Amino acid sequence: MVSAETTYLYLHGFASSPQSRKAQYLQDCFRDLQLKLHIPDFNQGDFSHLTLTRQLQQIEAEFSPQYSGRRVIIGSSFGGLTATWLVQRQFQADQLILLAPAFQFLNYWLPKLGSTQLEQWKTEGYYSVYHYSEQCQLPLSYQFIQDLFQYPDEHLQTPVPTLILHGQQDETIPIQASRYFAKTRPWVQLIELDSDHSLGNVLDKIWGEIQPFL
Repeated sequence: MVSAETTYLYLHGFASSPQSRKAQYLQDCFRDLQLKLHIPDFNQGDFSHLTLTRQLQQIEAEFSPQYSGRRVIIGSSFGGLTATWLVQRQFQADQLILLAPAFQFLNYWLPKLGSTQLEQWKTEGYYSVYHYSEQCQLPLSYQFIQDLFQYPDEHLQTPVPTLILHGQQDETIPIQASRYFAKTRPWVQLIELDSDHSLGNVLDKIWGEIQPFL
């Protein structure tokens, strides 16, 4: 049940920010219930050196992993992957809500880059990525890729009640990634939506599914 006794976190996606449309929409929904939705900024003024490890360490530093109260984490895309790894690292959470989580991230992203661009990125150290919040190209260190190799999805086995909402027309992280993840994890509920990776056309539907889950 949605309660003031619970801490609610929203983890935004890759190359996004706390000002994203989903983040602001859900923050308004929680505010209407007189509840605070915490939305940390993963950019930290240094998007170029972003890694999954840095995101995990940031949340663990800002919010005590040994917190004794209830905690719910909502994660969007790469934030969803971060949320799942947090609980795998013993970060206390009672429920996870994952919006188009970035499972199998490298499996889908690297082929789109191609071997030539990937090798150039490795050689030069940085690759230009479009940042949706800043609305411009920003350099991203190759360390982002190197860091991700130490986080295989197969290790994500902590049984925390999890709701996944994923668009059937998602071309960034195809819905097959969430189907595969949910198939072997009985604590995961997957709801498929008529949408793309942004889920922008189903925000009311998402909130309608989140409330009964909580």
